[in-house]
Amino acid sequence: MLYYLFDYLQSVDFPGAGMFQYISFRSGLSVITSLLIATFIGKKVIRLLQKQQIGEIIRDLGLEGQYQKKGTPTMGGLIIITSLLIPTLLFARLDNVYIILMIITTLWMGTIGFLDDYIKVFKKDKEGLAGRFKIIGQVGLGLIVGITMFLSDDVMVRERIDGELVMVENVEGQMVEQVATRDVKKTITNIPFVKNHEFDYTKIVSFLGDSAEKYGWLIFIVVVVFIITAVSNGANITDGLDGLATGTSAIIGTTLGVFAYLSSNIIYADYLNIMYIPMSEELVVFVSAFIGATVGFLWYNSFPAQVFMGDTGSLTIGGIIAVFAILIRIELLIPILCGIFLVENLSVMIQVSWFKYTKRKYGEGRRVFRMAPLHHHYQKKGYPESKIVTRFWIIGILLAILTIVTLKVR
Repeated sequence: MLYYLFDYLQSVDFPGAGMFQYISFRSGLSVITSLLIATFIGKKVIRLLQKQQIGEIIRDLGLEGQYQKKGTPTMGGLIIITSLLIPTLLFARLDNVYIILMIITTLWMGTIGFLDDYIKVFKKDKEGLAGRFKIIGQVGLGLIVGITMFLSDDVMVRERIDGELVMVENVEGQMVEQVATRDVKKTITNIPFVKNHEFDYTKIVSFLGDSAEKYGWLIFIVVVVFIITAVSNGANITDGLDGLATGTSAIIGTTLGVFAYLSSNIIYADYLNIMYIPMSEELVVFVSAFIGATVGFLWYNSFPAQVFMGDTGSLTIGGIIAVFAILIRIELLIPILCGIFLVENLSVMIQVSWFKYTKRKYGEGRRVFRMAPLHHHYQKKGYPESKIVTRFWIIGILLAILTIVTLKVR
């Protein structure tokens, strides 16, 4: 909203109004504002949740210190959502298709998570929202994102035209030859370890000839649905220790911000030989608010937590991370960047599958881990909760660095 106000002020030569045209300036305001909002309203929301007796329901898992968390306010994801959306609405261009999709993602997944927490807290149903309804919601969001990217004329990528050169002015003011480019609508994405860092989903169905492009979009939409479902569930599963999901998400968000800035800057994108995505620079404003919101929430969520984000927060941040990665075309890097979420997800799948298999074969279920998800395994081994969280954060930072390093790996 303020963007449009200052855009008008600039048109009438108001001093300093032009600062709002700079992504770096608006991103800086976004991260500061979201951080301040999260820390300011955090106490008020916690008191309100305590007053309404919206406390965490504890299941007996035999973990040390778990009953000390009984009654800790949950649904704190409302703090994250509020402190994320307000700066976005203030500082981002609201007519930008990428911002519209991120706002829809935040509200959509926030609603699903809120319903889940509401059923758990107020209906006293420990299972919360039925799994099939969560899946339907996640699939629905995936379809919205995938179909919008297919239909919107504003969702483009810039590709090089082999064999065609143009003269352009470089940063030093000199005219140099450069490969010609054009904006196209393609199911193309960034992928490390291959030439030009690019992969087109149409290659999977290249045997279909002229119909390959149409069915390539179908495959892309399926991939979008899968990634949103997997990452949002991964974030939800990871949210089991104080500050674990929050800190991990802040690290992932920072990395996504780096990629968004590079992908939206034609000079850096050309230098690093990565895909340039026109009009995606507004995503930097959004992810800055995301970083500020998660760090601000961590002020109250760090050990010992004063509030839990609940599914309201975990499903939302998972959905945001997934959709953001898809929009800047690095969804195939998610297994590396979101390695913590992936391992937590896999630990549950391995545990359940092995237990069922051994029970069917031997008549007695056996376990691979002492408890799943993985962070509970280390709790069972006697590791202090704060040490587990800190070490997971360190691994998350290493994975983030590795993800950025892939920019130069061919």
